[in-house]
Amino acid sequence: MSSIGGVMTLAQSDYPFLDVIWTMLVFFGWVVWFWMLIVIFGDLFHRSDVSGWGKAGWTVFVLVLPFVGVLVYLIAQGKHMGERRRSEAASTQKQFDDYVRSVAANGDKGDKGAAGQIAEAKKLLDTGAINAEEYESLKAKALAR
Repeated sequence: MSSIGGVMTLAQSDYPFLDVIWTMLVFFGWVVWFWMLIVIFGDLFHRSDVSGWGKAGWTVFVLVLPFVGVLVYLIAQGKHMGERRRSEAASTQKQFDDYVRSVAANGDKGDKGAAGQIAEAKKLLDTGAINAEEYESLKAKALAR
C-alpha cells in the first residue's frame, strides 16, 4: 500500500473503467454464446425427425461457421424449438400431475385413501354403528398408512 499525503490508498489500478465495462461485455457475450450452443445442440440431438447425417451436418455447420450456423438454425428452427420445448414441458407436467393424483388417491390398492376411510368412519359414527373410541382408532389407522 502506498501513502499519498498521509492518506493510505486502498486500491490503485491502471485498468480504466471503460475497459472494465468492455471486459464484462465480452465475458457476457461468451456466456450467451455458449448458452446458445448448448440450447441448439440440446434441441438438435433431442429431435427424432432429423437423421444422424442431418445432425452431423448441423453440428459441422454450427462449429465451422459459428455465427452463420447459429443464426441459420435459429431462423430455420426457432419457432419449432419453442413448440418442442412447450410440448416437452406440458408432457412433464402431465406426468407429474398423474403421479401426484395416483399417490394422493392411493389408487393402486383400490382403496379410497386416508381421507375416504376417515369419511366412512365418520358416517359410521354419525349413524351410531361405532362409538367415539372406535372412530378415533379407525382414524389413527387411516392416518398411519
